[in-house]
Amino acid sequence: MAIRRFRPYIRQFFQRADIFLLSICTLCSIFGVVMIHKAVVGMYTGGWNMSAPAKYIAVQIFSIFLGLGAFVLFTIIDADILGSQWKILAGINLLLLVALVIFGQDDGTGNKAWIRFAGIGIQPAEVIKILYIIIAARQMTYIREHEDINSFFSVVQMVGHFGIVFVLIVVVSSDLGSAAVIMLIFLTMFFLLGVRLYWFALGGALVAAAVPLLWNYFLKDYQKKRLIAPYDPSIDPDGWGITWQTTQSKLTLASGRLTGVDESHRATVFTGKHTDFIFSCVGENLGMIGCIVVIVLLIIIIVHIVRVGLKSGRLFDMLICMGVASAMTFQTLINIGMCIGITPVIGITLPFFSYGGSSMVTMYGAMGLVSGVKYKLKPEHFSLIY
Repeated sequence: MAIRRFRPYIRQFFQRADIFLLSICTLCSIFGVVMIHKAVVGMYTGGWNMSAPAKYIAVQIFSIFLGLGAFVLFTIIDADILGSQWKILAGINLLLLVALVIFGQDDGTGNKAWIRFAGIGIQPAEVIKILYIIIAARQMTYIREHEDINSFFSVVQMVGHFGIVFVLIVVVSSDLGSAAVIMLIFLTMFFLLGVRLYWFALGGALVAAAVPLLWNYFLKDYQKKRLIAPYDPSIDPDGWGITWQTTQSKLTLASGRLTGVDESHRATVFTGKHTDFIFSCVGENLGMIGCIVVIVLLIIIIVHIVRVGLKSGRLFDMLICMGVASAMTFQTLINIGMCIGITPVIGITLPFFSYGGSSMVTMYGAMGLVSGVKYKLKPEHFSLIY
């Protein structure tokens, strides 16, 4: 009886939700689980056992199921409702940052970015990124509808909101990766809002003027070395210091050649191979062909999100979609750049592929926001493209 009662709602969900997006994301996640197993099984002698690789796989699969729940939840809940409760969302972000101050733990990279209890780790910055997209979309939409978006006061409001989140993440957790992604999300949404380019020029000039101050008084030595290491070989000429992970990643990628190598010919095992450097594991096991497949799958997701945003016909929905698309794009570019040695190692996961519960659940939640845009009933003539 209970199933019959909910059957119309289930049918409605599958008719209106973005099942294509869900399918591609799930495919990527399953692909990722296989690669995580390949990465972690090499970290332990004796192959598969319940106390080592199986633990990672179980956590990742559990995170995927939680993520599917987040996808359904954020699809059903109208983003307008979430946006209208921006004060609560901002309060949650603030509480997460306060929790990092009190309970935050180092993840081994110098970033105080994790809260751990009862063996469970949560990375608050992942949640903060998604909530920031909702709040910023709400703020920018309100300013566009009620104020002059190019007025000094309007620009200060938007930049101030971003600046507070950015600075707090850097100060509280030293998580340059998450802070950089939030900055790029803001710039994308700010540009798409229609703000005049002279504000970007002014902002660029102010940032350029502030860089020496930030470099000399805010960044720690290891952060400075990490940022310039890809472009200055003298920082770690032997590849055994701060660039060790990148060096091992490039060796691992190169060993895979076109179609990958079997387990007996693996290049190396190194810390982070199942997390931030999962792309190198793909290259090792599946070669360049596997890497191309991963990139194509992620491009399909990003292009689809952009298309949903353009078809939404509402500024708020479009900004949410573009915020999610920009987060996906920049995380993908930075992560792959880390693996091939052209961007600094700043702790960015590859969406849907890297090991990590917080990243997995929040990415599915973000996809749920996009699906929720499609889920809304609206006249076709409101679409921006056809």
